[in-house]
Amino acid sequence: MSGDDSHASAASTTDDPGTAAHDHLGFSRWWLIVAAAGSMGVVSPYQYVWSSIEGPLARDLGIALPALGLVFTLFVIFQAGSQFPVGWWRDRHGPRNLTAIAAVLAGGGYIGITYATTVWHLYVLYSLGAIGVGIVYTVAVNTALKWFPDRRGLTTGVGTMAFAGGAALFVPFVRANAAVDAYSRVLRLMGVLIFVVVLLTAVLLRDPPPNWFRDSKESNEAPADQASAANFQYTWRETARTWQFWLMYAMFVAVSGAGLMVTAKVISFAQAMSLTENTATLSATMLPVAAGIGRLVMGDLSDRFDRRYIMAVSFALCGIGVGSLVFAAQAGSTVLFVGSVVLATFFWSPQYTLFPSLVGEYYGEAHSSSNYALLYSGKMWGGIFGGAVAGWLVTVTSWTFTFGIGAVLAIGAGVSALALQRPTKHPVRPAGSAVNPGEKQD
Repeated sequence: MSGDDSHASAASTTDDPGTAAHDHLGFSRWWLIVAAAGSMGVVSPYQYVWSSIEGPLARDLGIALPALGLVFTLFVIFQAGSQFPVGWWRDRHGPRNLTAIAAVLAGGGYIGITYATTVWHLYVLYSLGAIGVGIVYTVAVNTALKWFPDRRGLTTGVGTMAFAGGAALFVPFVRANAAVDAYSRVLRLMGVLIFVVVLLTAVLLRDPPPNWFRDSKESNEAPADQASAANFQYTWRETARTWQFWLMYAMFVAVSGAGLMVTAKVISFAQAMSLTENTATLSATMLPVAAGIGRLVMGDLSDRFDRRYIMAVSFALCGIGVGSLVFAAQAGSTVLFVGSVVLATFFWSPQYTLFPSLVGEYYGEAHSSSNYALLYSGKMWGGIFGGAVAGWLVTVTSWTFTFGIGAVLAIGAGVSALALQRPTKHPVRPAGSAVNPGEKQD
């Protein structure tokens, strides 16, 4: 299929994006969000359930737990690193074939893990699964950006909430079977579920045709120079030439590093500080719940208020939450520890809603997949810090010092958000070289 029929229709004449979308789809555009959210929910265990299955896997393979530390880092690298080529392809050819491939990779990865006999099997299988997760993620987020120019924050919040909150359904189930032979069967069942749901999503999803809708209200209300920039559809190369992109990139790395450190280390941190097993389980369960709700709430608020201010408040509070984890652990308080996990995660996780929304707002939706994927690659560096680097820092310094660095990174990103502003000038293209939405470009 060529372009998933995404360029078959002419531009809509209505100023209402919901009506325009219904004209092209034949059904409500919200069904696309439901499908995208479903696929995000079922692949979420790759990130959020890892801390619950690494112990049983280490015991099964007869290796020390630190030997598996690289698995989570590889997941982040391949999940984030795959998104730029995926986004580049999706902007040109649509989401269907890519999503079908993701069903095989993500579903097959979990099924294959149960048959692993050496640690390198885990490295390979989890990395392949991570590519599948990366495909699902960029397809889902950019389905929202492409079909909902009027509700970017809310709709990206729904999809990314499912990625975080969906894991809350899996964590208690997996941990209940983590100490017995049944956990292998549980992982196989999860792999089959991932395959089926993502494959069904591939059947439904499609992209809008070029120029299907133009947000005339935003253009008419903005100053002339800003309206021109707002309507300009930046390619990834043009996006990368703006200083706003590189400031956002640094912020993305910083907040990712802090949040992924909490995600990857919350159980081992609780155990190292001699907190109860129930505290560790409750923290691991509440983490994706807080992440999901935070994405939806802050994403919706960012549609109502200036996204920069929402970012500043969110990331600063994330930093406070990360810092308070140490004090909670030292006090031995379950309530304070779990509360700190919720605070840190609730305000860290919205970065995956706020950043794509801001990218669509600043650089247009035509090339949003490749533009946001370029920014999302910063998660690789955040993952390296949150996984391998944080583990090394804990070994050579302390939990207090390591989490203190994470707190500073998040607060610094919040302060930096106040300097962001919409690009007011767009690149000058030579005559005959204009790139319009839907056209192929390098």
